[in-house]
Amino acid sequence: QVQLVESGGGLVQAGGSLRLSCVASGRTLSLPMGWFRQAPGKERDFVAALDWGGGSAGYAESVEGRFTISRDDAKNTLYLQMNSLRPEDTAVYYCAAASRVGGYYTKPINYDYWGQGTQVTVSS
Repeated sequence: QVQLVESGGGLVQAGGSLRLSCVASGRTLSLPMGWFRQAPGKERDFVAALDWGGGSAGYAESVEGRFTISRDDAKNTLYLQMNSLRPEDTAVYYCAAASRVGGYYTKPINYDYWGQGTQVTVSS
């Protein structure tokens, strides 16, 4: 079993930056992990993901070049550095972990564990 707890969300002006953190407990971070986001009335969308070893990353086209996903296995923590934020980035951001070793996954159905989410609001 894996428990995930996100933090780092908040209110920021357009063009600003935030860093989200996701602390995992229950087992090590040697699993594919990712970030998703969900705006009100919309589906949960893929943002970024890492494969099981953390050597390969994937990003949604809308965040490519602005967001960076990384992990610190010593701290059991996954990060999402978000730069050049836009109002359309406003959403609840969720951390997720898959239970099987593999490449990075871009669909919510591939993930077995989810955090409670952290709100990110970008004002114009």
